[in-house]
Amino acid sequence: MNFATTDLCDDNPGLLEDGSLTVLPPVFHHFGKRARFAGPAVTLKVHEDNALVRATLETPGEGRVLVVDGGSSLRRALVGGQLGLLAQDNGWAGVIVDGCVRDSVELAQCDVGIMALATHPQRSAREGVGKRDVVVQFGGVPIAPGDWIYADADGILASRRKLV
Repeated sequence: MNFATTDLCDDNPGLLEDGSLTVLPPVFHHFGKRARFAGPAVTLKVHEDNALVRATLETPGEGRVLVVDGGSSLRRALVGGQLGLLAQDNGWAGVIVDGCVRDSVELAQCDVGIMALATHPQRSAREGVGKRDVVVQFGGVPIAPGDWIYADADGILASRRKLV
């Protein structure tokens, strides 16, 4: 998919104005091999527990983007090298984590978009606590299941509909 988030913003001022196209806060860093990725969102809300993240990435991604609301926790990693490979091998376009990742060198080799707040060496709990397919909040920006996510070197957009 060929797009630039800057062009999407420039081409859609009305959608930005009415809130159906939003820009996520500029706090996310790239960790995967793909610098540009897009797809419909699958949402998770978890707290320092990645069992649902793993279970979701084990399913066919079909070009979707997994959006993980980790509550902005900087105390544990929710995605590491093994999950990066699962995302790549199962056809996910990307993973965005409002939290941390680990195994950053391994993630950089995964042919998938991966964005997160930071790295952290400690793995998460694996109890399966969390919710799937709910509206999540990233820095005050709501993202609903099925919203379109567009990410590149300039930022991340969430759109209520497909733009390109």
